[in-house]
Amino acid sequence: MKFIKNHFHLLNADAVSLGNSWNFINVISPYYRLYYIEDGTGYINSPAGRTTLTAGNLFLIPSFTLCDLHCDGYLSQYFVQFFEESPDGISLFGHCREILSVPASGIDIDNFKRLLEINPGRGINRSDNPKVYEKDVYYKEYTKLNELQTASKQFETQGIILQLLSRFMKSERFGISNQEVIPSAVLAAISYIQINIAKPLKVSQLASDANLNTDYFSRIFHRYAGKSPVNFILEKRIERAQYLIITTNIQYGEIAKLTGFENQQYFSRIFRKITGLSPKEYRNQNLGY
Repeated sequence: MKFIKNHFHLLNADAVSLGNSWNFINVISPYYRLYYIEDGTGYINSPAGRTTLTAGNLFLIPSFTLCDLHCDGYLSQYFVQFFEESPDGISLFGHCREILSVPASGIDIDNFKRLLEINPGRGINRSDNPKVYEKDVYYKEYTKLNELQTASKQFETQGIILQLLSRFMKSERFGISNQEVIPSAVLAAISYIQINIAKPLKVSQLASDANLNTDYFSRIFHRYAGKSPVNFILEKRIERAQYLIITTNIQYGEIAKLTGFENQQYFSRIFRKITGLSPKEYRNQNLGY
């Protein structure tokens, strides 16, 4: 039997009415966004195309999904934003970085309302612009509220988020790439990579730690993680760099060190290869320059 090991931490939740000021480009966040559209119309542009936000539907934007958010007239929505924590480093939606939608049920709507009821004051009070509220100090402010919750509300909040996410795992566009139990050697390697992302990481050493031949280790890692160990390491380094660029003012050279790159030039080259932008261009776009 497969058990869900991923844990989700609430960031924001609220019901809002939006107008044409809800118009942001090149948004890419280290957390999930989940909307229930109550009334009006908006749209989300992503590399996969345009998704129209229509009343009576749920929409999910997985973490690290590049998109534009737009409303030309009026949009009434419930929303919840949350971080994902995975012990094996594999996101539930790691193979599905696209906008997903399903029709909302009565239970879904009740879940949104209940989530707001047990988590008051979790709206985005400063601005509805991601480039304003996506700062580390704001994250710390809201995550501190999670620590102040009672145990019962923590469990209920987690349960509601899992219920809402389960609706998208039934979507025809979502598929779990591998139902097999991930070998302990792969899980241990992924965990080590996540914890030691700032340190030098060699595939040969990961294989040695697992008491496996390097080629064999690389094959089984690719089978269960969906990519080679080298590409997995680079992806995790760049995801961490994206988070630091969005949420801090740390200089690029220091970010390169914090994410395990040998030098800033190599970091910039890999960052552009994966995101299509240089670190400076990425920061400028997220600051609205």
